[in-house]
Amino acid sequence: MEPIKIADVQGIITQLARQDVYIHLETTNGAYASHFNEGFFSAGAYIRNAKVNYEHGKIIGDGPYRVGLKIELGWIYAEGLTHYEFDEQGRLLLAGHGGDGKLAVALEISPTPFN
Repeated sequence: MEPIKIADVQGIITQLARQDVYIHLETTNGAYASHFNEGFFSAGAYIRNAKVNYEHGKIIGDGPYRVGLKIELGWIYAEGLTHYEFDEQGRLLLAGHGGDGKLAVALEISPTPFN
């Protein structure tokens, strides 16, 4: 993976729009809970192989970045993204690493289901 290049990632997000794709979205305690009272509150989310067809998507921010995908009845968001890879299988893999280098959030978009 390499640090996010906003123009490159936006191009891939646009390329994958308006077709059936599979989403993997995962957060760890570090992604959303770091601002709560010294670990007394923890949060996480996990979804894999959610089949969606998003109308359009956008990456914004100055780093870490936020990606939003507009679906028929709402939005899919991932915040805190720092790195990306577009692999030979046509999958956009986005990750957010905390200051300690640990993975805090992952958003992956694929034309085929994840194994």
